[in-house]
Amino acid sequence: MSAILNPYINLGGTAREALEFYHGALGGTVSVMTFEEGGMGDQVGPDEKDLVMHGQVDGDHGFTLMVSDSPAHMGGAKPLSGVSMSLSGDDETLLTGLWEKLSAGGSIQEPLSRAPWGDSFGMFTDRFGVPWMVNIRGAGASA
Repeated sequence: MSAILNPYINLGGTAREALEFYHGALGGTVSVMTFEEGGMGDQVGPDEKDLVMHGQVDGDHGFTLMVSDSPAHMGGAKPLSGVSMSLSGDDETLLTGLWEKLSAGGSIQEPLSRAPWGDSFGMFTDRFGVPWMVNIRGAGASA
């Protein structure tokens, strides 16, 4: 028996666009189910039936990221705070590439560069308002 922990991001009407963006960065496959397709069409407003009830990117490197829209009756999307997506490891090429793709169109709080502890580290918020951290173990002086 096994268990996994997956990030699940709730957005306010941009989940489909976010899935395309994350798929472009992470590769792999995408699955999408709308509220209508999930049998919840009568529980959301008429303009919300095609919103994403559940979307998932199963990336090329074992990453799974889930995304959905939050319809009005569920309180809508709330700003993300207090949690960050974190990518880490020692594959400098992979992690630097993910940094570049995921930070595109977002805002960088800490550029990806050599940190005092010897790794390369950086922080950004992507174009959907999701905060990310990247730590590349033992990377060169600048990534």
